[in-house]
Amino acid sequence: MAAPILIAYDGSAPARRAVREAAELFGSRRVLVATVWEEALAYGSTAMPMAGADFQPAPVDVGLTREVAEELETHARRVAEDGAEQARAAGLEAEAVPIAGDASAADAIVEMARKRGVAAIVIGSRGLTGLRARVEGSVSSGVVKHAACPVLVVHDD
Repeated sequence: MAAPILIAYDGSAPARRAVREAAELFGSRRVLVATVWEEALAYGSTAMPMAGADFQPAPVDVGLTREVAEELETHARRVAEDGAEQARAAGLEAEAVPIAGDASAADAIVEMARKRGVAAIVIGSRGLTGLRARVEGSVSSGVVKHAACPVLVVHDD
C-alpha cells in the first residue's frame, strides 16, 4: 500500500484549495487531513495576569483549563473532519487527524508526517508578508524548511 499524503487543514480558503489540488494530483490516494490545536493555549487563557504595579500571575484553574483544552481539541476535530469530508467528496480516502501541538503548528505537522511515514505534505498558504508574516509566522514556510518529505504549497486563488 502506498504511503498516505498529509493535508494540513485549518478551514481557510487556501486549505480548502489544498484539498482540491491534492485530489487532482493524487487521485484516490489515502490522505490524512490534519488540524493542529495548541493545548498550551488552554493554560494561557485560564491564567491571565492582572495589570498593575504589583503584578501577580493568577493561579491556574485546573478544571477550567481542562475544559478549555477539551473545547480546543473538539474544535480541531470538527475542522479536520470538515476537511476530510471535502477530501472524500473529491474522491480521496480521507482520515481526519487532530494534532495536539506543543510547539509550533509547523513542528506538529512535520512530526506527524514523520510518525505516519507520509509520502508528501500538502499545505495552503495565505501569502502573509512583511510585519504580519514576522509576527504570525508562516506555517507553510516552517513545514517546507523542516519536512523530510516533499511539500506542496498551495496559494489562495
